Amino acid sequence: MLQPDPIAFEILGIEVRWYGILIAFGMFLAVLISSRRAPKHGLTDDDVLDLALWMLPAGVIGARVYYVLFNLRYYHTLGEMLNIRGGGLAIHGGLIFGFIAVLLVCRHKKIRTLNMADLIIPSVALAQSIGRWGNFFNGEAHGGPTDLPWGIIVDGVRVHPTFLYESIWCLILFIALSYFDMNMRIADGQTLSLYFIFYSLERFFVEALRTDSLMIGPFKQAQVISLCAIVLGLCLYVYVTRKANSQNTRK
Repeated sequence: MLQPDPIAFEILGIEVRWYGILIAFGMFLAVLISSRRAPKHGLTDDDVLDLALWMLPAGVIGARVYYVLFNLRYYHTLGEMLNIRGGGLAIHGGLIFGFIAVLLVCRHKKIRTLNMADLIIPSVALAQSIGRWGNFFNGEAHGGPTDLPWGIIVDGVRVHPTFLYESIWCLILFIALSYFDMNMRIADGQTLSLYFIFYSLERFFVEALRTDSLMIGPFKQAQVISLCAIVLGLCLYVYVTRKANSQNTRK
């Protein structure tokens, strides 16, 4: 599989990249699906749209800030730091800033934060599945050399398509979390917890294959964050489930 042209088309001499198109499409689809599912959570499509107006910009800003902070030696001007068209977004930064936006908006609108998080998190996984293909077009976020037949060619070398591994996993996660949320969830926070656990499990192992990881000293930061997220997810799931069962017992 050869790397395609990262430029989709030009408008008035401005290059429009597949990277941005795919990320924007993933965000649009996430908002649309969450809006349709909102009544099942006792929320409205306006609640989702209000959140999206704050969460999506916060997520993009967070993803860029996070990436730049771990790569400061490569940036010399503010313009370079702000230029995201060629790539350079870190999903963990987007998730952190995005969740802060969820907290603030839900507090302002007096909405249960974990209920809203459960609603939107399956669609976040879908957006990730779509957005990962932007890495393919940019020739980034790939693994080391491989002889596997599904490897992609980058700079003349066949390498692991780690973007593809994560894209497939996130699509499966979207389907599984959507089903769980609609049919099996008994407490606010359970769906979010499962996202933390299962996305982080995949990211931990796939990150080991990547050659462009952000680092914390000698450790790959995505693996460190993933381990922390797994522990957080397990603790949150146990806590909200026990709390819900205790409340049901007292009724």
